[in-house]
This record gives sequence, C-alpha cells and structure tokens, in this order.
Amino acid sequence: MSVEPVTTRDHEARTRVQLQLTKTEIEEISEMLLYEELSRARIRDLEEGVRAQRARGSARAVRRWSRVARWAAQRAERYQNQS
Repeated sequence: MSVEPVTTRDHEARTRVQLQLTKTEIEEISEMLLYEELSRARIRDLEEGVRAQRARGSARAVRRWSRVARWAAQRAERYQNQS
C-alpha cells in the first residue's frame, strides 16, 4: 500500500471541485455557524461569570480571615495582659 503526500494546493483543488453547494446548503451551513458562534459567546459569558464569582468569593474569604485574625490577636492580647 503506497501513500501519496498531499500538498495544500492539491487539497484545495480537490475541495473546490467538491464544494458545489446549493443555496439551501449554504444557508444551512451559515445557520449552523451562527449557532456555533452563539454557543461560544454563551460559554465565554459563563466563564466570565464564574471568574467574577470566584473573585468575589476570594474577597469574602479575605475579609472573613482578617476578622478571625483580628479576633485571635485581641484574644491573645487579653490573655497576655491577664498573666
């Protein structure tokens, strides 16, 4: 079995011959590409929302841990003053 290398020019020449599409096929392909782009935009929006939510969550965690650290420092100071 032999394999012939296919150049880009050969491939393009073959696909030009094969791509004799009707108007209906072109409209279907255009619609499919439109839906594909729409789904990609939705995915990007969801990813941005997740990133924003994580950023808010991380800021919330920072505030929570700083309150805990402040409480611990005050408690440690109270116990040192009692000794």
